[in-house]
Amino acid sequence: MLLHKILRKDKESSIFLSLLLVVTILVPVCNLMAPEGSLMHISTYTVTILGKYLTYALLAISVDLVWGYLGILSLGHGAFFALGGYAMGMYLMTQIGDRGVYGDPVLPDFMVFLDWKELPWFWYGVDQFWFAIILIVMIPGVLAFIFGWLAFRSRVTGVYLSIMTQALVYALMLVFFRNELGFGGNNGLTDFKDILGFSLQLDSTRIGLFIASSIALCAGYLASIAITNSRLGRVAVAIRDAEERVRFIGYRVEYVKLFIFTFSAIMAGIAGALYVPQVGIINPGEFSPINSIEMVIWVAVGGRYTLYGAVIGALIVNYSKTFLTSSMPEMWLFVLGGLFIMVTIFLPKGIAGLLRKYRSTES
Repeated sequence: MLLHKILRKDKESSIFLSLLLVVTILVPVCNLMAPEGSLMHISTYTVTILGKYLTYALLAISVDLVWGYLGILSLGHGAFFALGGYAMGMYLMTQIGDRGVYGDPVLPDFMVFLDWKELPWFWYGVDQFWFAIILIVMIPGVLAFIFGWLAFRSRVTGVYLSIMTQALVYALMLVFFRNELGFGGNNGLTDFKDILGFSLQLDSTRIGLFIASSIALCAGYLASIAITNSRLGRVAVAIRDAEERVRFIGYRVEYVKLFIFTFSAIMAGIAGALYVPQVGIINPGEFSPINSIEMVIWVAVGGRYTLYGAVIGALIVNYSKTFLTSSMPEMWLFVLGGLFIMVTIFLPKGIAGLLRKYRSTES
């Protein structure tokens, strides 16, 4: 009931959710029912690309939640995304069984190659999907909670906190590159076969993953709207604008920061878990600080402090990346940097701010 009232006032969010519903229905229909070669047909490859974009959109919302509403410029959200992806990757690796290159029914190929004799203790139980889901939520959430507890209680803010988040993701990248850790080293986890008994090569499975990504994006968006429109969300915005004043009037600022930061990390982990079966690989490169910086650019381009703007930015930047890295790969990073500079100078409120300005002019 509360969300219904919020969405009645928030026309942009209502439009976005309506469009998401239409896309979620049309894409599977056009893939499965429209004949190949027709204008209405959407290939399975395109479905996979769109599903990947939806996971990026969910990730962008998680970044906007802490940056746009809480004022924390996180340059390490790629860590939570990658950890959720690794948890899903571990589950998918255990589903391969004896169909791997070395035919071992228990050990993944990379462990056989490294002459491991048994599974490490932290792989126990991950062959069960329900346990993998717990890990997907808990690992990013617990890491964010511990990191946030230490940082927020120490009152680390501003650029210092941003540097700490970037140091976190960089440290994890170095750790996961090590072969002896038990996560595949620099090659990561790949060659997945099934998820919940369904082959990842089937069109229907790809459609299922696309729909799951859409549902997760919708749920994450609605949950974020509920938070930002609640008393907690208003306190978070007050902390962003005048933290010391909020602290002075009696609020426990560190608790507000900790809750929102942990929640956003869990969303990022879920996005990573949905991303992995669609792209077919997870490796330490996902921890790269450059990836976390790109996420910030998505939100800046789309417009922070709007949520739907973060989705717009994620879709536009990643579509541009897909197009430009194939047509002119050597120019992509220059285009990305130029786009960020142009948005900062000419569109400080992003594309969402431009749309709001246009709407106010029309009315």
